[in-house]
Amino acid sequence: MQEIIIDGNSLTLEAVEQVACYNTPIRLSDSSKEKVTKCRAYVDKIIESGEIVYGLNTGFGKFSNVIIPEENIAELQLNLIRSHSTNIGEPYSEVQTRAIMLLRIAVLAKGHSGIRLETLETLVQMLNKGIQPIIPMRGSVGASGDLSPLSHLALVLIGEGEAIYKGERLPGASAMQKAGISPVQLAAKEGLALNNGTQVMTALGVLNLLEAERLCRYADIIAAMSIDALKGTPKAFDELIHNLRPHPGQKISAKNIRTLLEGSPLRESHRNCGNVQDAYSLRCTPQVNGAVRDACSYVRGILEIEINSATDNPLIFPDEGKVISGGNFHGEPLAIALDTLGLAISELASISERRIEQMLNPALSRGLSPFLATRPGIDSGFMIQQMTAASLVSENKVLAHPACVDSIPTSANQEDHISMGSISAIKLCQIVQNVASVLGIELLIACSALDQRQISTSPVLEKVKSALRENVAPLQGDRLMYPDVNKAIELVRSKRLDEICPEIG
Repeated sequence: MQEIIIDGNSLTLEAVEQVACYNTPIRLSDSSKEKVTKCRAYVDKIIESGEIVYGLNTGFGKFSNVIIPEENIAELQLNLIRSHSTNIGEPYSEVQTRAIMLLRIAVLAKGHSGIRLETLETLVQMLNKGIQPIIPMRGSVGASGDLSPLSHLALVLIGEGEAIYKGERLPGASAMQKAGISPVQLAAKEGLALNNGTQVMTALGVLNLLEAERLCRYADIIAAMSIDALKGTPKAFDELIHNLRPHPGQKISAKNIRTLLEGSPLRESHRNCGNVQDAYSLRCTPQVNGAVRDACSYVRGILEIEINSATDNPLIFPDEGKVISGGNFHGEPLAIALDTLGLAISELASISERRIEQMLNPALSRGLSPFLATRPGIDSGFMIQQMTAASLVSENKVLAHPACVDSIPTSANQEDHISMGSISAIKLCQIVQNVASVLGIELLIACSALDQRQISTSPVLEKVKSALRENVAPLQGDRLMYPDVNKAIELVRSKRLDEICPEIG
């Protein structure tokens, strides 16, 4: 498997996913090693000189005015990690944890954190050998970044805390021993270099953005199926309309739907039916889905900067002879971006649920049976699937409330404005999962609606329907439905729709 080279400056979102999801190994670049070594030498020089510098030989936060004797500096770093490991709740998943570890390595590889090269190399070994530190999800406010969860990551590095190794949950020291890695004894500045930054919220943002971008494509595919099943008119997707309001996402979405509906016999069967326009949930799909795409583009730009940024404090500049205490750890850029993504992606589910209603309501469905039931009255068909979708859409309305507008001062008012970016990231995870589920329900229902028409849809959409039918048989009467729903959701989250519809942008 080809390695991904980490130099602190050229990491991509896609590379993060490769490492997190597919265990692609990483390696530090030679230039990165040189920068890290040079920066550490400058830190050692400061310590030896006795110069007082925040984070090197002082306390932290409100204790920044407390000078630490040289003989206590190592103890200070250890105490920092132990005392700050206070997160609670369920741990992050293996994929999420690997993304967090990678991004922390990338920050340190920039060579402005003052960490020793051997400490950084140990983190790289942990990631490559599959050690997964147990990092509880809740407890960060995004002030000095993600102090508490990153401290849980650092605990395993020093042989404490807990980790999962080869499927077994173990004490950190045991996991390191089984992997053949020696724990680190922290030196000056290293504790602060390990737990100060935005890597938790950034990692969740990257993983969810990439899925959100996929869901934008899948929403176009599934919407096209619903539009055809409802005998909708493709006039609203004419390029002439969208050129007069040329938002990039809108134009892409309209083009996708035109492409997906091309060659549909079902469309040809009602070409002269007199239908002039459809409900907004059909004809305004490009405007809604496109707006979500444009929001994703904004968030992508923020994350591409963040994954290659130095976000700890203080930052060290050996060439300039400076150690500067600033605020790059503040999570506000991420909090705003991830809140924006959460509220934007929610709209894919909102409009999807309305198309579900169009297909199930006999007053709207243009000849489909009520709730697509085989024997209406005896069978309920997909009646309750719409309720499930409505529940998830309503939940998203609550979750989409921005976390970034809140701020509770901490650390004796030293940290008097905080981002709550970690909360933005955690609720984004649930929103994206809910959106995928609603689209899965729409896919399931659209396929049944197309079955009822008994006329083929377009060739590409027939392939999508066939992919679902590999695991979900046509509905011939009421049966246990949640397995069907779960199979449809799995298809949406599997990335297989990209393979079936490679032409969709």
